[in-house]
Amino acid sequence: MRIFCVNKEIIHPQYLEQKGPLLLVANHPNSFLDAIIIAAHFKEPIHFLARGDAFRKPWHNRLLRLLHMIPIYRISEGRENLHKNEYAIERSAELLQQNKIVLIFIEGICLHTHSLQPFKKGAARIALSVIKAQHPLRVMPVTVSYNSFTAFGKHIRLHLAEPIEAKQLLPYEDDAKNFQYFNERLYQQISGIIQIPRVSQTHYRIPLAIPALIGFFLHIPLYTLIKKAVYAKTKGTVFFDSVMFGILLIVYPLYLILLTILLSMLHVKSSILLLIILLHPLLAYCAVQYKITRNHN
Repeated sequence: MRIFCVNKEIIHPQYLEQKGPLLLVANHPNSFLDAIIIAAHFKEPIHFLARGDAFRKPWHNRLLRLLHMIPIYRISEGRENLHKNEYAIERSAELLQQNKIVLIFIEGICLHTHSLQPFKKGAARIALSVIKAQHPLRVMPVTVSYNSFTAFGKHIRLHLAEPIEAKQLLPYEDDAKNFQYFNERLYQQISGIIQIPRVSQTHYRIPLAIPALIGFFLHIPLYTLIKKAVYAKTKGTVFFDSVMFGILLIVYPLYLILLTILLSMLHVKSSILLLIILLHPLLAYCAVQYKITRNHN
């Protein structure tokens, strides 16, 4: 994360210490990278509502559920699947009644834009279900924004708003009025705190150029290969950033393990071997920092 997102601005970081029952309601500009960024910074584990079509294959289903994901379906994924959303609502409410944290992207769709799309009723239905069970609940508006949706070494802004008592967002006896009021209040809150992060102009230091150059040449073959494959696979979709991050997260440690084995077979001294492996991510960080700063200037 420190290499992929070179600069982060967190507004109200004290809220990252929050415990459940807490319903996080967020915007959704950049596919599942949004969820990764939020979950990586919170202290407590987070359960996510995720697009249902990702759960179709049995092994996908098992893996995603192990990662605390709950399938939820849109009309675009088939009307025949919409009845399954009752499980998503019930499961989310159940987790919140166990004092967990649940994250939902209230727009129900991801587009590469910081402009909000119309809100769906899922978040309000979950909150109302918990309230009807006579269990306390707080709702926290959250926004994630990026300086770019495709650049490596991006700047991100994570804004955490003060949690709201769910009862304040659901004041009516009528469910339809509650859903409308809930979404109107949350729309005002979320739209008011979305801000694209500014890339401040800084001067890169000449000494940084040397480790940055080494880091560039060490990583460019692996990075180029992965980037071309991911771009071809995700072209025309909103998934490039997320898949790129996910592939690097998995492949990079394996790459370092293979490099360790290769150098061991060449009888490189253990101390030198350890230094080479530890320097790899540091040099990658230098390369990205240097590139971003130079390009901006």
